[in-house]
This record gives sequence, C-alpha cells and structure tokens, in this order.
Amino acid sequence: MNWQLVQLAWEVHEGTPKTDASVRTIALATDTAQALRTHRQQQLQERLDMGEAWTDTEFVFTQPDGSRLHPQHVSDQFLWLAYLAGLPPVRLHDLRHGAASLMLAAGAEMNVVQETLGHTSSAFTAGTYTPSTRRSPRPRPRKPRPCCSARKTRPNPGNSSHLRS
Repeated sequence: MNWQLVQLAWEVHEGTPKTDASVRTIALATDTAQALRTHRQQQLQERLDMGEAWTDTEFVFTQPDGSRLHPQHVSDQFLWLAYLAGLPPVRLHDLRHGAASLMLAAGAEMNVVQETLGHTSSAFTAGTYTPSTRRSPRPRPRKPRPCCSARKTRPNPGNSSHLRS
C-alpha cells in the first residue's frame, strides 16, 4: 500500500497520494541503496531488541520503538543539521526543488523531471522550473536615504554620559 503523511496544524494524517502520478518508482544511486539496506538491518535489530514493545508502522524511518516520526521533527532536525554544516537556512522540501533544477541544468528531459517529481503534467513542471515561464517578483521600492546631515548620530560606547545611573 502506498500512503503519504499530511500535517494539518500539528496533527498528522495518513492518506493515499494525491494523484496516480504520485505513486512512482524512483531510481537510487548504488550508495543510497546500500545505505538504506544498512539502515533496514539496523531497524530489524531494533525491532528484535524491542520485542513486543515494537510498533509496526512499516515506515522506513521511525522512532527507536518503530512508531512514526512527526514530519515537523524531521524538518527541524534537517534545519539543525544544515546549520551545523554552515549552510544557509533551507527547508527540507527545498531539496526537491533543488533536485529538479539540477536535473534540468544537467540536460534531463522535462518528462523525466515530471515523472521523478510525480507531477501529473510536464506543462506544470515546465511552468514551475523553466525560468522564462516563472513570474519574477516585483521589485520592492527603495526607501529614500536621508542626506548626511539628517542622519541620527549614535552615542559613543566609550562615552558613558548617555547611560542612566
């Protein structure tokens, strides 16, 4: 059975994917497939260690007792890891957009990107990821800068006369 988790406020609901195109097989690199096999072996060991306390959700990534992870906790952990790696703040979902952009930049056909992302039409994919069809944001009007004489002066940190006693 294929299902997805949808978070509404804090509540998590399981449901079927939105469209038939959402149910798909995704090619994985050999290293990724091996990492998943290793993870599965570790999870099977955790299951044995937990015995009857194990919650069988059939999810690939779970809490140590087999229960499902909350999507927001996964997103928070990803943000923390990005921060520790010195990366700018990026949402986990942004990796999907980055992958699509990289695929197109590498010359992948639009229909391949469409199928990888699970979009129902290549027109939607093209409209989302082709620069010429994306709407550019309106430039924000700039605030006029005051002339030098109108700028406020800041107190000198070395001068304590601006501090209250």
